[in-house]
Amino acid sequence: MNFHARNSAGSFRDPYSGANYHVYGPRDLRESLNGYDEHLSRSPRPQPPLRKPDFSNVLTVTQVDFLVAENSHAHHTDKFEISQNSLLRPQLVVRRGQQFVMRLDFSKKYNINKDDVKLVFEAGENPNSINGTYVEFMLSDRDFPRQWGAKILSDQGTYLIVSVMTPPTLYVGKWDFSVDVVEKDDSSGVDVYKYEHDDPIYVIFNPWCKEDAVYMSNENLLKEYVLNETGFVYMGTKDSITQRPWNFGQFESVVLDCAMYLLDQSDIKWEARGNSTLVVRKLSAMINSQDDNGILTGRWGEPYKDGRSPLSWTGSVKILEKFLDTKKPVKYGQCWVFSGVSTSICRALGIPARSVTNFVSAHDTDGSVTIDSIYDCEGNRLESTGDSVWNFHVWNEAWMARSDLPEGFGGWQAFDATPQETSDGIYCCGPASVQAVKQGEVHLPYDAAFLFAEVNADRMSWVTNITGKMECVDCCKHEIGKNISTKSATGAYREDVTGHYKPEEGSAEERSVVLKANQIGSTRPGIYKKSEDVSFSIEHDAKNTWMGGDFEVILRMRNKSKDIRTVVGRLSVSSMYYTGELADKLKVEPFEAIRLTASQEAYVKVTVTAQDYDKKLKDCCMLDLTVWASVLESGQCFTATPNYRLRKPHLTIKAPKHVNAGEEFHAELSFSNPLNNTLTGCYVEVDGLTRPLKFRLGNVTPKGTLLTTLPIVPKKVGQMELIAIFNSDQLEDINASLPIFIRAN
Repeated sequence: MNFHARNSAGSFRDPYSGANYHVYGPRDLRESLNGYDEHLSRSPRPQPPLRKPDFSNVLTVTQVDFLVAENSHAHHTDKFEISQNSLLRPQLVVRRGQQFVMRLDFSKKYNINKDDVKLVFEAGENPNSINGTYVEFMLSDRDFPRQWGAKILSDQGTYLIVSVMTPPTLYVGKWDFSVDVVEKDDSSGVDVYKYEHDDPIYVIFNPWCKEDAVYMSNENLLKEYVLNETGFVYMGTKDSITQRPWNFGQFESVVLDCAMYLLDQSDIKWEARGNSTLVVRKLSAMINSQDDNGILTGRWGEPYKDGRSPLSWTGSVKILEKFLDTKKPVKYGQCWVFSGVSTSICRALGIPARSVTNFVSAHDTDGSVTIDSIYDCEGNRLESTGDSVWNFHVWNEAWMARSDLPEGFGGWQAFDATPQETSDGIYCCGPASVQAVKQGEVHLPYDAAFLFAEVNADRMSWVTNITGKMECVDCCKHEIGKNISTKSATGAYREDVTGHYKPEEGSAEERSVVLKANQIGSTRPGIYKKSEDVSFSIEHDAKNTWMGGDFEVILRMRNKSKDIRTVVGRLSVSSMYYTGELADKLKVEPFEAIRLTASQEAYVKVTVTAQDYDKKLKDCCMLDLTVWASVLESGQCFTATPNYRLRKPHLTIKAPKHVNAGEEFHAELSFSNPLNNTLTGCYVEVDGLTRPLKFRLGNVTPKGTLLTTLPIVPKKVGQMELIAIFNSDQLEDINASLPIFIRAN
């Protein structure tokens, strides 16, 4: 029922109802009503002749006020940039399933017993009542809980205060609004005076509404997972975890507009835009660019010259600005960037969301629910399998009920916008119930089997002998899925959520879950480890492995049998990408015929110097240690591939704890260059208090200290986080953040 072009003033006859429509808007009311003949001449298409309406004798709407400040406060949307009172035309953002109010001004006194006033809401290019994108209803004096309706709260004669109710399942998007005043005349039939408001109403999900699928009852969690504009993503290795600050910036106008643009450009039907499960699944596809020209292009190694290094981003805002400006994918992202943008989009749409990091994260490509590593008979790791183990991988969780799943599988749902494998033919992943993953219910939608393998797969080691036959020589049941981390809702520290994804490692329950998942999803069930009579352990001081320094790794072995055992093998150290892909080999330490008597211990040590890895490190400064050991008498094999991160120097920020919005203050940044090389192409980017700012710096001498002072003018108000990241040609991602309270000025 959209029989005219919006914002085209004029008159026409509705061919369906026979009513005479006179369409106008705020711009037309600013013109002289004596010029109404001109409006008639701009009718969108030839129409039967109509009598010229006499505005002085009929009731018409002269103005609509969305009362943005009042509604924004009630709907927890007052932080949105587009809703600020300082704007000439602040926009209304409301959460569905909750009433909002507006003021309707009329050309003369309104009479509830005589005048028919109808509110009309339309969404999409072709709104219609069949799919629910065209809704109209009359003003009333009664409430309309959990459904469309409008109640008159106050009648002041020439204006009304009206309360509008929307259903908690309403489609998320931008809704156009108009008011129809219906006049009946015996001579000319029905005249409808349609006032079309210039600005749309942004409707988003409502986690404060009990009937909304994304409802979250804990106010402290809502403050973190919906309202907090900054946070951390966790990176590194399981033994050396680092937190990286990220500006989600969900209340910036570009973020909300980008979220709406993604939904509009997707193939998701309007009927599905009220379903948080389907919306999140679609977002997981559109945030990457694999299938649909989405927001981010992924690249997991240099060169990045035609874009930006993934390590250089401070947050989501600049990425989304560039995407919305060019309508082309932004280069480049890796998993923490995809996750940070996903959190921003979800929080902007009202879906509680957080970034989650899994350390020692499996990438199972064949659905076996195991990760397979293949070695030759000399202990060299082969790259012939598609499976891999990432040092860390960052995905997301969104909070929602799951009416499509059995009871008990609502709550946190894992989804992943990083393009790894296809699902239903496109690069997307989830949402999968975290509880379903924990229970091994890998058949439940969406992609629970893939996520189960990421956190709880068994790692199988295979040896190819000289005949080409493969034999499973090792099964590690407790290596995958360590220290699963997210930012705590109660402070700036890490919360371990491993127990949400899997029972206690090594428990009977955990083994039972793995067996269940294998029965449902594995293509290679029933593989277990042989008995061992020589124990192996690896020692490394991960907390004191600093970039620019030397370090050592020790392999210890002990004979647990009563007989003599002979061990041969090798230790190999390589630089690597955080995705598990090996790069340059740095050191190889073979050992032969270590003879162990009963209960005897021995060790092998490999030392890696700064010179060994100079100019050979990849993006995240990760190193791989591949250990291979074989017991000649028993045939026992031991394999391990622990990863290490060279720790970067700390960036120190000094700034006032309290500053005033709109007034310049200075932040002092410093750090020490750990390298024997000069740092060139240096700059610092700051974020969180204003739009991202970039400051070019001079070179930093070998082993020298950087000290700089930056002028910053904050534009936001309240408790915020100042984020700073230093980058150079030789050293990237030296970051820090500092909480600062910004007073209104």
